[in-house]
Amino acid sequence: MTLDRRMVMAGGLAMTAGCSAAPSPSAPNSTGRPQRIVSLNPCLDVILIHVADRMQIAALSHYARDAYGSTFAPLARTLPFTYETAEEVIALRPDLVMTGRHSSLATRNALDRLNIRTALFGVPETVAESLEQVREVAAAVGHPERGESLIRRIEAALAEAAPKPGTPPLSALVFMPGGFASGPGTLMDEMMRRMGLENAASRYGLKSSRRVPLERIIADPPELLLAGEAWPGAPNWALRVMTHPALTHVAGHMQRATFPERLLFCGGPVLIQTAAALSRARESALRARQ
Repeated sequence: MTLDRRMVMAGGLAMTAGCSAAPSPSAPNSTGRPQRIVSLNPCLDVILIHVADRMQIAALSHYARDAYGSTFAPLARTLPFTYETAEEVIALRPDLVMTGRHSSLATRNALDRLNIRTALFGVPETVAESLEQVREVAAAVGHPERGESLIRRIEAALAEAAPKPGTPPLSALVFMPGGFASGPGTLMDEMMRRMGLENAASRYGLKSSRRVPLERIIADPPELLLAGEAWPGAPNWALRVMTHPALTHVAGHMQRATFPERLLFCGGPVLIQTAAALSRARESALRARQ
């Protein structure tokens, strides 16, 4: 999956509606909960499957079925999906469509014209914003209590994975597809800091997500370098950097660890796995440093 495809992520809530008639959607039940929900965004998908009833989900995005990029692909393959076209979505007769700001504008405009209820989400850049997104999605699907339960689980996982007081921090760099690294002010940057890792992207001068040249890593290596796992048929620039012969010159100063790319772009319940992966890498690097 390319970086452009991965950047279709989600986050804050706004309700929109159009002005002309749509094919009649299913009517909400007596609780007022939507009964046919379509998600067009992978980060909304992963929250939706935690807080909605299965029978409420009319379709997920096709990204959810991607074994390389999704954290719940086996479950997603048991549910309907779309490729985000207006025709597919309208045919499902949804009473709520959840979209991200990077979802197809043509599809969003078509739904708006047909008066199909949509919930538009942005991109959370902090853990607090990500947890609020969970709360908003749960409220939108009519199960606010499940949102609060999921938030408690995420918070407990972050606390469990955090380093013990007094644990020395490690400088680290997390590669994204294309050799990009998350700079300060991003959700990944905060997760790294919470897990006792100082983001080396800051000392490299990155102000946002930018590519980090191999030469820079060799000249000033982080103590821990994390990048994606090998996957058949999937080109991985970051993995090629991880195995580059030039890095043997800094092997004594830098530990390497695998960080699955499926954990890079979404918050919500994915933060549970992200925290655990960062924590394992931190502990492994600390043991090697002793």
